[in-house]
Amino acid sequence: MRVHNNITVYILCGGLSTRMQEEKGLVVFKGKTFVDHIIEAVKPITQNIVLVTNNEKYEQFGYPLVADIYENKGPVGGIYSALNHSQDDHNLILSCDIPNINTAVLNNYLLNTISENQITYLVDNQGEYPLIGLYSKKVTSIFKEAILKNELKLLDLIKSLDYKTISIKRKDRNAVKNVNSKEDLQLLLLNN
Repeated sequence: MRVHNNITVYILCGGLSTRMQEEKGLVVFKGKTFVDHIIEAVKPITQNIVLVTNNEKYEQFGYPLVADIYENKGPVGGIYSALNHSQDDHNLILSCDIPNINTAVLNNYLLNTISENQITYLVDNQGEYPLIGLYSKKVTSIFKEAILKNELKLLDLIKSLDYKTISIKRKDRNAVKNVNSKEDLQLLLLNN
């Protein structure tokens, strides 16, 4: 497996977690937090791992924390904070609520064929997963502009840019499912 030293992984740990009613990244699943599961998936890919959060509880993971530059701006704000911090052209952006993500899915779909598109993210016939994607450092100023105009719909912003989607196979769908609520967590526990 190839290590990508020229890619930084940013795990977005912000968000209000209103449906989960607790800090999503710190929810325990199979004896580990969601963030632990994600870190396990990305460690074989790169050691450049950063958590985007204002919450000091994430210091327990031992990786750098980057605070949101503009608070309460949703995923657009989190991605902007990540890209603004990054020194790399390509950045793997992951939400903190995908505990089933694995190294193979990230490598097979996103990292083995890094495109020159500004943004590349995963889709299937049930949805789009812009928070499992590669983002070019080149879009940093565009994300800042969107925040300043309060244009915070992530997919609308992405679709105004040079983007590419990659369809995942049915067998990999479970890996990209995000867990937003206690009900989602119960379903996850039943299906694992």
